[in-house]
Amino acid sequence: MSIAKRDYKRITVKTLVDMKANGDKISMLTAYDYTMAKIVDGAGVDVILVGDSASNVMAGHETTLPITLDQMIYHAAGVVRAIERSLVVVDLPFGSYQSDPKEALRSAIRIMKESGGHAVKLEGGKEVKESIKRILNAGIPVMGHLGLTPQSIYKFGTYTVRAKEEEEAHKLKEDALMLERIGCFAIVLEKIPAKLAQEVAESISIPVIGIGAGNGVDGQVLVLHDMLGMTHEFHPRFLRRYMNLYEDMTNSISQYVKDVKAVDFPNDEEQY
Repeated sequence: MSIAKRDYKRITVKTLVDMKANGDKISMLTAYDYTMAKIVDGAGVDVILVGDSASNVMAGHETTLPITLDQMIYHAAGVVRAIERSLVVVDLPFGSYQSDPKEALRSAIRIMKESGGHAVKLEGGKEVKESIKRILNAGIPVMGHLGLTPQSIYKFGTYTVRAKEEEEAHKLKEDALMLERIGCFAIVLEKIPAKLAQEVAESISIPVIGIGAGNGVDGQVLVLHDMLGMTHEFHPRFLRRYMNLYEDMTNSISQYVKDVKAVDFPNDEEQY
């Protein structure tokens, strides 16, 4: 079992590149608010992703598409106030970067200035190349995202594994090389064959973070609410649940309701 070989005091984009070079795996989780981010950071997670998955787990939308730039900034600002060690990466939401590189830069600047985030993440390859270059030229670090890109769900029509066919796999490899070449500091690969993900990770010098992409990459990311078992309808193969908080929280809240109705709470020691 691989364990961290060095103690990294404060994570930066350079730290992540160093971690890959040193063979140290990178841990990444989502967080969307101060309290949860405080716990995640304190537990030693290297990267906190303020993901547009907040659209699903925090707001109850079916897809990531409805969340706005203002909402992403709100979530990210709370996370940034909580952290002491982790690198905070913030998703650029759907519609904030795809159509116009100038709009992409404006969106990225707003995230950096108004939330205090350390980097942005956006989905896509050569089709968003100019937007990425514009953001990078302003000195803003960019994490790429290839494979299953949830903001394109209506184009794909399904959340199934991507890049199983040779043509799509070839494009993904080319896009990964392009993202490295223009200056991205890392790439997320989502829901692609493990063999392909390993090939990509070995072909580039920047870290590759996987979700549903096997263990041959440089790190892993999961949605916090999924891995803690707060959500219970979602059962992809790549998800390992480390707790069953849905059941634990339901039982605790039910017990609270019973105690209140039975006038058992508060008891003599719990009042002034």
